Amino acid sequence: MVAFGKKLKERSIQEWQGYYINYKLMKKKVNQYSRQLQGGDLERRQVLKDFSKMLDNQIEKVALFMLEQQGLLASRLQRLRESHDALGEEPEISHVANLKEGYRAVGHDLLKLLFFVEMNAIGVRKILKKFDKRFGYRFTNYYVKTRANHPYSELQQVYKHVGLGAVVGAVSRNLHELQNNQGSYLSIYDQPALPLQDPVVDSIRAAVDRLTHSTNFLNFMAQHAFIMQQDLPSPQDEEEAVDEEGRRYHFMSLLLNLVNTFLYMVNTYIIVPTADDYSMSLGAAATVCGVVIGAMAVAQLFSSVYFSAWSNRSYFKPLIFSSIVLFIGNLLYALAFDFNSIAVLLIGRLFCGLGSARAVNRRYISDCVPLKIRMQASAGFVSASALGMACGPALAGLLQIRFKIYKLTFNQNTLPGWVMAIAWLVYLVWLAISFREPVLEPEESHSTSKDSNSSEAVQDGNLEAGIKLPLLITSEEIEEQVEDEDDSEEASEESRAPVNSIGAAYRLLTPSVKVQLLIYFMLKYAMEILLSESSVITTYYFGWSTSSVAIFLACLGLTVLPVNIVIGSYISNMFEDRQILLVSEIMVCVGILFSFNVIVPYTVPQYVCSGLIMFVSAEVLEGVNLSLLSRVMSSRLSRGTYNGGLLSTEAGTIARVIADVTITVAGYFGRDMLLNVTLLPSLVTCVVSIVATCFTYNSLY
Repeated sequence: MVAFGKKLKERSIQEWQGYYINYKLMKKKVNQYSRQLQGGDLERRQVLKDFSKMLDNQIEKVALFMLEQQGLLASRLQRLRESHDALGEEPEISHVANLKEGYRAVGHDLLKLLFFVEMNAIGVRKILKKFDKRFGYRFTNYYVKTRANHPYSELQQVYKHVGLGAVVGAVSRNLHELQNNQGSYLSIYDQPALPLQDPVVDSIRAAVDRLTHSTNFLNFMAQHAFIMQQDLPSPQDEEEAVDEEGRRYHFMSLLLNLVNTFLYMVNTYIIVPTADDYSMSLGAAATVCGVVIGAMAVAQLFSSVYFSAWSNRSYFKPLIFSSIVLFIGNLLYALAFDFNSIAVLLIGRLFCGLGSARAVNRRYISDCVPLKIRMQASAGFVSASALGMACGPALAGLLQIRFKIYKLTFNQNTLPGWVMAIAWLVYLVWLAISFREPVLEPEESHSTSKDSNSSEAVQDGNLEAGIKLPLLITSEEIEEQVEDEDDSEEASEESRAPVNSIGAAYRLLTPSVKVQLLIYFMLKYAMEILLSESSVITTYYFGWSTSSVAIFLACLGLTVLPVNIVIGSYISNMFEDRQILLVSEIMVCVGILFSFNVIVPYTVPQYVCSGLIMFVSAEVLEGVNLSLLSRVMSSRLSRGTYNGGLLSTEAGTIARVIADVTITVAGYFGRDMLLNVTLLPSLVTCVVSIVATCFTYNSLY
């Protein structure tokens, strides 16, 4: 990762070199203003005046050049339109082909112009942020507000690409008319959802979508995957990447990857409704369910590391190993009843945790799925996780039968293990037959790939001809990723190398990143307390059966997708991420407070409503938090084994382990105290995270 000034110089289109904003000059001016202010040679008012004028001139240069290029594109489109109108009822194939190539050529030049606009938009935002940071002003808000809302605004050309929409529409509509549907009265306006087959149209659509910072359901869902994009691709890099992705992508392998994600989440939560009964049937206390559930998370602390490292060399072998270990773990979990051994039960759950291949799942999507469908694949990953979380408890509620075959017992406690063992065995056979190992990059070039995928979180879109940038990584996110490096134009190769240990990764964390990880720890802790102790709490206070607990947990899991649709499609378009973050934290705190047993008797509506508030708020908080975390994380943590994704995964897993241990320890105070004792640490952690967020509120972007 290099500083933005150098990046702008390297990535700029050579023939347009003189029309980009002069970022280097403005940066030198900001440093000069700083020295003059410290020496008393200049007043702040004069600084604001000079800087505003300089930035206005730079934006005017960009805007006028954009208008000139739009005019050239419009002239070419007009000539093509005349040729198009001259076609007869049955035009020659060669004439149609020439027209298509003409429109595609305009489309490629339009992509260059969109890339030009985006680079300049990033530069404007970065220099404004640098100015604010250096002088402690709120100049950015003033500048953007006064310029963007003015009727003669040139800034609108940069940020809203005024006029480019007409060019985009002309290219899209005419290519659609020439695309195997001559004679049809329908157009793109009659069929807005019609999938356009021409790659250049898809690329233009993706570029415009990114440039306008559009936020939609797929985008919001994909944020949960926390895959960091580390660099801005050059045209040459992108052309090579398209061919490489075509060789690596295999639909059935992607499907198997998502099925692994789904089955693992089912495996995690299928035992929650019955873990307390199983513990008691083996002679342990009901609250030992915390250790039983948490054993999987303990093992995952280690599996996340070795699976992250293993995925540098292979995807097929880790998935095979994961399936075998999970088959053995579930088999041991089921056999523990007949062995009458709590130790076998715990060993089985430890094996299940050692088979956690979620690092491989995310890494595969990042490295082997084409940009064009990567965002959909990422959203599919998050959806598979949510569906597995809901199906696990629901499946446990259906397994309310009891029988014996020879000496093996099948009941509500052992059937989850037997069912999942069979599921992993079937999956293993399917995997061995259908999975195709992608061709991995050479080691020397692999260090620049996107490795930050050990977390609970997804991404990207499609562009073409050297101007393809991932949809999930917006201009603002690209800008944030180079923020730390911008003060050092000559960053060395060593400073850009991935870290080689957890300790080195931790030392790179800034205070704002640590706050984001604290928030992630808090929400995972609160969610684990709610889910893991639900069976014990509802049985003690309300006398719920296993089926009732399963229905409650399944309903919680089913809220994930609807909530994300609402947040991703509407709320995130109306409010900033940091505002949603703070409100979500407060709502989690409200849910925790409402959960305490201070009113006698403790009622079902109180428990259900408080649990719903806590769970839904935590789900919203997770997506927004991971999105912000990817923007403030050091670029050195965007790749390698010990990446930002691994850090967030470890933070969440540690939270789950501590929560499950808390449930077991709190059991010594008695079941009547279990609820309040376990909620107290959740409340303290939540309050601390809210306070920390308020102190770092302005640095979260």
